[in-house]
Amino acid sequence: MSKLKIAVIISSTRPTRFGEIPAKWILEKANARPEIQAEIVDIRDYDLPFFDEAASNAWMPSANQNAVKWQNKISEFDGYIFVTAEYNRSITGALKNALDQAYTNWNKKPFSAVGYGTVGGARAVEHLRTIGVELQMVPTRSAVHIGGADFAAVHPGFGGTKSLNDLEASIGNSAKDMLDQLIWWGNATKAARAEDAAEAKAAE
Repeated sequence: MSKLKIAVIISSTRPTRFGEIPAKWILEKANARPEIQAEIVDIRDYDLPFFDEAASNAWMPSANQNAVKWQNKISEFDGYIFVTAEYNRSITGALKNALDQAYTNWNKKPFSAVGYGTVGGARAVEHLRTIGVELQMVPTRSAVHIGGADFAAVHPGFGGTKSLNDLEASIGNSAKDMLDQLIWWGNATKAARAEDAAEAKAAE
């Protein structure tokens, strides 16, 4: 089977965001796996409006061209790694809006998460899992959580001087487990989507 195409999605659009640092870190780890071909997808590049379509694209095509561009981009991938901050016990507003801008494009695909913040983005990641289920996605059990002293140690805004590679002892195993699960589910769902497509073509 060909390599799994995985999007590493940066969920924060703030000019002072931290998200690029963990995104590049997990991108390097993902691309070190022979089963994965990963790239960064930055929500900030798509200038998405707040969702204002007549309905989800599950029911009718979207009218906004930036939304369509976003849908086409995420359709390229077999799975996703969301890099998310935690805002008030949830994911960023930008990520929720980006998730809402598509539906069919997410279906039957797995996702993992790298959360960061004082509690490692744990509540945001858990909320993200429930949103993903509604989008007919498959969340992995494992995720990476960068929190507490580790978060402060690598965040330049808090005076941190370490890199994420310096935290290998505390987050490296989580990253490995997460990628193992993403690969397993990625291959399983990719095969299932191919079977569905073959059945639909045969029924034409």
